[in-house]
Amino acid sequence: MPEAKKDTKKLDIEEHLFTFDQLMTHHKTSFDAAKPMQSKGLDAADAAKRLAEQGPNILSPPKKKSMIWLFIECLLNIFNALLLFCGIAGFIVYGIDPVGNGMVAVYMAIILIAVAFLNALIEFLQLLASERALAGFMNMIPSKSQVVRNGNLQNLPAPDLVLGDVVYVRMGDKLPADIYVISATDFKVDNSSLTGEAEPQDRMPSNSMQSPLEATNLAFNGTLAVNGEAYGVVIRCGDNTVLGQIAGLTQNEHKAPSPMTIEINNFVTTIGTVAITCMVIFFIIALVKTSSVSFSLNFAIGVLVAWVPQGLPATVTMLLTIAAKRMATRQVLVKDLRGVETLGAITLLATDKTGTLTRNQMTATNFWCGLKLYSAAVSSTNLPPGEIPFDFEGSGVSEILHISSLCSRARFDRTDIPIDQRVITGDATESGLFRFASQKLLDIDKLHDMYPKVFEIPFNSENKWAMAIHKKKHAEGPLTLLMKGAPERILRICTTILKDHKAIPMTKEHQDEFTTSYEYMAGKGHRVLAFAQLLLPGGEYPEDFAFTKDPKNYPSTGLTFVGLASLEDPPKHGVREAIGHCREAGIKIMMVTGDHPLTAEAIGRKINLMLSDTKELHAKKTGRPIESISEDEIHAIVIHGEKIDELSEADWDNIFSKEEIIFARTSPKHKLTIVKRAQSLGHIVGVTGDGVNDSPALKKADLGIAMNLSGSDVSKEAASMILLDDNFASTVRGVEEGRLIFANLKKSIQYTVTHTLPEVIPYLLWVIAPLPVMLTSLQILVVDLGFELLAALSYAWEPSESEALMKIPPRMPVNEESIAKLRKRRAEDAEDQGLDVAAPHDHDAPAHVPTVGQKVKLFFKQIVSARYWKRKFEKKDGEVLVDGNSLSWAYLEFGAIEFLGCTTCFFAVLYSGTWEDGGQFYITPWDAWNMQSLNTSHFIEGLAPNYTTAHGNTLDSKMQANALAQGQSAYYFGLMIQQCFNMFVCKCKMTLPFGPYMFRNPASFYSVLLGGLFAAFIVYTPGVMSVFSTSGRLSPIYWLIGIGYGVFIIIYSSVRMLIMRCFFPTNVNPGIEGLQMHPTRWSTGGK
Repeated sequence: MPEAKKDTKKLDIEEHLFTFDQLMTHHKTSFDAAKPMQSKGLDAADAAKRLAEQGPNILSPPKKKSMIWLFIECLLNIFNALLLFCGIAGFIVYGIDPVGNGMVAVYMAIILIAVAFLNALIEFLQLLASERALAGFMNMIPSKSQVVRNGNLQNLPAPDLVLGDVVYVRMGDKLPADIYVISATDFKVDNSSLTGEAEPQDRMPSNSMQSPLEATNLAFNGTLAVNGEAYGVVIRCGDNTVLGQIAGLTQNEHKAPSPMTIEINNFVTTIGTVAITCMVIFFIIALVKTSSVSFSLNFAIGVLVAWVPQGLPATVTMLLTIAAKRMATRQVLVKDLRGVETLGAITLLATDKTGTLTRNQMTATNFWCGLKLYSAAVSSTNLPPGEIPFDFEGSGVSEILHISSLCSRARFDRTDIPIDQRVITGDATESGLFRFASQKLLDIDKLHDMYPKVFEIPFNSENKWAMAIHKKKHAEGPLTLLMKGAPERILRICTTILKDHKAIPMTKEHQDEFTTSYEYMAGKGHRVLAFAQLLLPGGEYPEDFAFTKDPKNYPSTGLTFVGLASLEDPPKHGVREAIGHCREAGIKIMMVTGDHPLTAEAIGRKINLMLSDTKELHAKKTGRPIESISEDEIHAIVIHGEKIDELSEADWDNIFSKEEIIFARTSPKHKLTIVKRAQSLGHIVGVTGDGVNDSPALKKADLGIAMNLSGSDVSKEAASMILLDDNFASTVRGVEEGRLIFANLKKSIQYTVTHTLPEVIPYLLWVIAPLPVMLTSLQILVVDLGFELLAALSYAWEPSESEALMKIPPRMPVNEESIAKLRKRRAEDAEDQGLDVAAPHDHDAPAHVPTVGQKVKLFFKQIVSARYWKRKFEKKDGEVLVDGNSLSWAYLEFGAIEFLGCTTCFFAVLYSGTWEDGGQFYITPWDAWNMQSLNTSHFIEGLAPNYTTAHGNTLDSKMQANALAQGQSAYYFGLMIQQCFNMFVCKCKMTLPFGPYMFRNPASFYSVLLGGLFAAFIVYTPGVMSVFSTSGRLSPIYWLIGIGYGVFIIIYSSVRMLIMRCFFPTNVNPGIEGLQMHPTRWSTGGK
């Protein structure tokens, strides 16, 4: 056991040293270890009493990061840290020159610090709300356990378990409590999360170890059953389990950030770096020109505040939280907020078949035995050619029914009601066979007593068969070996075949008939199983023979082939349309299943997954030799799992170049390999599944999606997202939601950074031109955290512009060019790190993790290379969060237009604004420049000398200050009005900025209303005006200038969009011929 995982204190467990009798006495329970299915367990009254005394079987929530530290982390993010710096610097400015700067500097410092705390508080509250919301969503996942009470096996919530309960655990379950194993069949558990042991551990009723963690008869809460089945007695619940006693086991591992998280962090870092750089540069410039530290520092603070979009962190968190809540109402549980946008970015979706695409409700359809093909249909009329009515007396029929009943985990939940009213527990395939057998065998309830099981090897993904040995007498001896599994695997170990109730040598003709019948059944999309038996000779295998798995002492060759059975598992409602929508969205859908290739292909053709011909089918249709068909002619491929290990790099490239892909007869290792190979090509991979065999791929994928109702605990544990109603169509809604989140966040950022230019340029002109400052630092703050924050958050409720959102390619598409570029980069990175260039192709090798020293050395090596900077400025693949179009919009076009509009407002007021006596100021732009050039004290009340304008109007210091206050108020109001128009313009990426779409988000109008009221409050409220340097004398007539420029913004954006459509049309996926898209209530979410 690894040292890091050893327990540091003595575990309070001693039951592993008990005998069965001691265990029953200690926990006052009853069980039959020889026949655990017949155990009595606890009665309901006793269990209820124990539950009241012991409390529910739940773990206390793990310790979380304290709220204080969480708040401090929010407070010290880069934007808030800059605001805190500005606030502290404001106090320094006041301390240097209290008279010259006045109380305004103090007000600004206080507000900056308050804004930093307020911004941190908003983010902090959003994080708490997200945690509470996700905690509530997680409670929606039912945790069930199979428990024997009153002699019946029943499903109960795991929290209702009590000490002494007899529980049944099978492959795919998570252990609900600590249990003492009383009966086990090839039972293995994954203890890696508890002890660090990488290999699955065998668990059995016997034990020779003293340590509880090493005891072979104990299985612990939270570990995963990865093979076999077991019955056990609950010996510890809740916090008293090993999981509850050992500290730190419930802590989650840190995951790598999602693509969008990386982009946002990069954007925030870039903006922060630019802001700090500008602050330093212009502080130096101001200091050189004015020789005033106070003035220069005040100026630098304004530049820094202007660059920082303070509302961005809260906007991102709000967007993701609202989306997660919206998806929960659509039956999609997001375990990690980052999974919401990842789903919208996926380029390839690998999905299991059974239980995911199909209903996992198996119904027997055909039997092939005695070289005859029987129909399982109730009616014998209108049977397809070659099929005959079911005949119980037919050769091999009785044997198939007995194997279906005995070599099976399926069982009735109770036996005191008619068979057609009973519920069958167990695997869907075995349940389908068991249901059919129970309708034909009269002694089904007595079968296990008549033929007791003495040995069993459950089905596993390696063998692909299940075997059981029963005390079933025959002429050769007392024991019979029964087997069922994958037809090709069963056929390999058979040397004889059952015909006319006799085992005869299997010939080539028999194998050909087997192949024909097998392909006929599988070609209908049905699951096919084969059955075999071996009458064990009594001389070699007496009745009391002790079979063991290790060492192996049971026969596994020379069996008699009994026959085939097929079961139909119809596709789920809405799956066909859901897959069609995904393909229209440019997402490659790939089936990865353990079924036969013909079965998988037949199902794929029913659900829009495969429409074109495979090479084999094309050769058959055209009559051409398969060797003469080039890969360019074919767009569909079906790969057998046995070929996966032999595939070359070129083979993998060829497979993933196809539009329609099916992998059949795969193992969990194969599924994991497929996911890794897809990711190595740059695909963002989503994996859907419900079984324990899907869990490695679910965990490795960029986004694992598990089924809730039919899914195993293992798959839910590994997944990042869970479909609560098992409706695959919910995946489509998730993809749309993810794409919408990215689009809205991109719009929100584009809108937010547009006001940067109108905020930064006035400070540059203040020093460089010079001109009077048109917008103060405090006014910038009330722009960013007043109207702007509300408007930016309104994008969280923005609906999709059009259905084209699901017609465009994924934002990071994978093609030949992107693959070549990715491989080139990896080769260059490997070269930089001194690794073998071929290493990236070794997908099973552990990733190279450089040390801190190696990282530092590599960083300095890269930044001095031309390759590093070439990558920084080269065109990005696909669509990024902040692209050239967004930057041009914000900094070259609309930012410049808004600055001109605000400047027009400012100078219009300086010229035509009125003093208290009604006289105009008549300050022209030349006058404003001249005043600032002559004396920087101009426009400061009490310090400014009188000035006579070019119009001949003399202004004293009070009139100058009032003129500037009105001008700054006009600039502020003009910016707010233009941003109102910009908010609606930024909504539109695919449509023109007018029409019904503009009115579909009420939050936009609420933000405009509240923002307008807030701006009016800042400008026109007595007392507030003195703090923010505004003037209530600003006439509403000047609002029209902002409105006029706003109308121009609408016109300009419309012309711009029309031009962009001509030269850069939206890339829409081409139509897919043959898609069957007939909407149903399942595919449309019940609409």
